[in-house]
Amino acid sequence: MYAVVGCSDCSALWVLEGRPETTQCPQCGARRRFDRLKQFVTTEDPDHAKQVRAAMLAKRQDMDEAFAELADFASMGERLEEAGVDDETYLEAAGVDPDAAAQAGDRAERGEGGSRSRKEIVTDALTELGEPTAEAIAAYARERGVPESYTEQALEKLRRAGEITESDGVYRRL
Repeated sequence: MYAVVGCSDCSALWVLEGRPETTQCPQCGARRRFDRLKQFVTTEDPDHAKQVRAAMLAKRQDMDEAFAELADFASMGERLEEAGVDDETYLEAAGVDPDAAAQAGDRAERGEGGSRSRKEIVTDALTELGEPTAEAIAAYARERGVPESYTEQALEKLRRAGEITESDGVYRRL
């Protein structure tokens, strides 16, 4: 069920889905119980509810004649999608490879290949390197774009915080 409801404080109109116990006005933020709201229309069709709300807003602005000349809400949405540029064309025009963007999106959804912070890269080195010396950690981090000065500072902070220890030039996580 969809209902076009109105706020008694600011006269805003919005469409609600279902029958929530309470709702908040998107304009003024007033919270009201659903059963106390003025329901102008109740329907099973979301497009019908949107159409009624749009007509009510047009009437408030004395634009009901102009609104009557427009197509219904659903067909305007379809026309809008047809008039727009598809994602692939947009990306190509922006100089982005659409296939690479899709692959990156897939990796992100799977949680793979995300970017790592500089600190995470330094701590990754501690785990992945067989013998994590300061030089080996710096080289590992440098290959991943982390400056050596940052790596030195990060190792010192981790050591002072008690997260790592250094013995005979080799670092270990605690």
